[in-house]
Amino acid sequence: MPPTFCRHNRFVENCPICSKKEKAKPGTVSGAASSGSVGARRTSAAEARSSASGAVKRRTPRPSSQLVVRHVTRAADDGYENDLVPGLRSSADAARLADELAFAIARLEELRTAPPGLYAEVAALAAAGETEEGLWLAFLIACISPLEGTDDPFRSIAAARTTWASGELPALEAVTSGPRPAWTDPAAGERMLAAHRAWAAKGGSQHAILTGEASWDASRRFDRAYERLALPGFGRVPRYEFVTLAGALGLVEAQPQSLLLADATATPTMSAKRIFGIGDPLLIGRRAGELAAEAGIGLAAFDLALQNWGTPAGQRVTAGSALPAEPDPEVRAPIAAALRVA
Repeated sequence: MPPTFCRHNRFVENCPICSKKEKAKPGTVSGAASSGSVGARRTSAAEARSSASGAVKRRTPRPSSQLVVRHVTRAADDGYENDLVPGLRSSADAARLADELAFAIARLEELRTAPPGLYAEVAALAAAGETEEGLWLAFLIACISPLEGTDDPFRSIAAARTTWASGELPALEAVTSGPRPAWTDPAAGERMLAAHRAWAAKGGSQHAILTGEASWDASRRFDRAYERLALPGFGRVPRYEFVTLAGALGLVEAQPQSLLLADATATPTMSAKRIFGIGDPLLIGRRAGELAAEAGIGLAAFDLALQNWGTPAGQRVTAGSALPAEPDPEVRAPIAAALRVA
């Protein structure tokens, strides 16, 4: 009788599994082989389960430092529903969104009419035609970020700043950054500032690059300026803030009409996903536009509002504003009406 191969591609008599089965008799090779194969499969499956169980027991858990999970506090579900914010299930979350939008709107109005601290100096430079100096100072403010919980939120920026005309970079070693800085260490900051200067030199000037074509309207100019500022390490939050400041303080005619939520790790992006119940940036933008239209507000306020809504209560980023903590009731009222909250 010719040699018989088992399912493990060995001679049956040499296979440590199949050799234990009853050998086939003449005339019944196929049936016996089939029966042996079934038994072998059962044995193999049992051994695989046993092996897997043993592997699980022996597995050493990875250190917790390899995985960071951030839990965002949610208010209790109280049955709240609103098609404008389909991701929210709590009237407390909706009320807080109304608060943060009202604060962000008031802050933008403050920048336009009565800017505090170094913002006032930026506006004065813009009015005097010193656009390059104003843009450089606005860039430093957005990158270093004003401090919180102090009477002078701009002190670190004021101590480190240099003039655009000098060509010098600020010394960042002793600089204390605010809650939304553009870098995590001084070396990265110096590289970014140097890249910004090289970017401006290549394009002729900061103002020329940010202004772009004379035919652009304010919303298109905002989007294009944001795109053109794709410097190494210059993330969404400080970049969006810089162009917002440039527009609000009179340096560039730019007004945001989109949220530009391409950075999935930024707090405003994560907050927007939760509030609007979807992850697609285009659909988030559409739903944010619907809420803005219903509440009679602009999209410019959403960036800071989403940032603050996604931070723990009591840790609002004021971004150097001198406004009181409580939102203006008149500013908040139409937003609260659209969200159907008290």
